[in-house]
Amino acid sequence: MTLTTGALLRRIIETPLSASAHKLATLILDGIAWKDGYNGLDHGTAAFTLSHLAEKMGVSRQHLSDLLSELAASNLALTRWKPNGKYAPWNFRFGGPNEDLIAPDVASAAGDTSLYRESKNKTIFTGRIEIGDGTNVYRTPWADVIKAAKAALPCWNVDTQAIWDRFVAFNKARGNAAVPAGFLLGFMRKWRKAPCTQAPQPRSVEKPLSSGEEQALVLARPAPFQNRQFHQRDLERLIGSHAYEVRVRALQALLKVNRFAACLAVHGKSVAAGEISV
Repeated sequence: MTLTTGALLRRIIETPLSASAHKLATLILDGIAWKDGYNGLDHGTAAFTLSHLAEKMGVSRQHLSDLLSELAASNLALTRWKPNGKYAPWNFRFGGPNEDLIAPDVASAAGDTSLYRESKNKTIFTGRIEIGDGTNVYRTPWADVIKAAKAALPCWNVDTQAIWDRFVAFNKARGNAAVPAGFLLGFMRKWRKAPCTQAPQPRSVEKPLSSGEEQALVLARPAPFQNRQFHQRDLERLIGSHAYEVRVRALQALLKVNRFAACLAVHGKSVAAGEISV
């Protein structure tokens, strides 16, 4: 079954949500890639920074967090994860990382024509790249393509010209005069920082974990780290904020760990006990 914009939009409309959560869901829908390669994203995935979403919504980061929790707890089952580092955009997907949200009875017909299939803000790599072209990327047709695609890739914060220079140098070193445009996307997906020229710093000796910290790690395993805020809100909704705090402080005192580790352990115990879901 093919997931389409129309099918997902119908599910958003049919899901009981606050007006703000409906608006947020449609904003995320607008950024979804419907084919692998659009903006460097996998099919069915969108990428945003929380600051950008808060600005588009006109709300605070705290309110945005509440709205994301509402979408996660609804039938839309919104999930988010950050694969490219602390300051990179979040990736969003409706229905979980490996699920199709749309049921057969609401799937779009074959004749459904979605605006997103031809949207100008989606980027796909087609054609061939002549490696012998000039060194200024802005005199080639690839500058806008790189700029649009890098937003969700490991090179999201690298200058467009720097990406182009390294791509050209990479292919010249291998004797490539022309390559398929998809090679550029693959190069950006596998981006690595340039080797550091400074002398290596001596490694600090890692402090071994205490027995309490090891036990906290074991307890936290059932609950994925990246969804910790969703788990906290789900648990507070179930047992109340006060009871949640009591559990956290009790584990802090029992295991002699910091609050962060105790929170993760509480989430893991709750998932294992079936109180909340992953």
